[in-house]
Amino acid sequence: MPCERTRSVVQTRDFLEELSHDESLPERVRRDARFLLRHYPTRHDMLLAGIIEEGEDTALIGTLSPVFSSSF
Repeated sequence: MPCERTRSVVQTRDFLEELSHDESLPERVRRDARFLLRHYPTRHDMLLAGIIEEGEDTALIGTLSPVFSSSF
């Protein structure tokens, strides 16, 4: 479901942010988390993607339903 997919991406970003700040973890883990976050979508990006996809004309995208949701 689009709302579950959106929630999963948002929660993964939250997890990566938590890892990047956890000083009990090795520097390499924190550095890798920061590296992944550089281009990872924000909560705002995800909700905007959902709004855009939900507003698309389904005739233009065939039988595909939205991948992301504007809510979670």
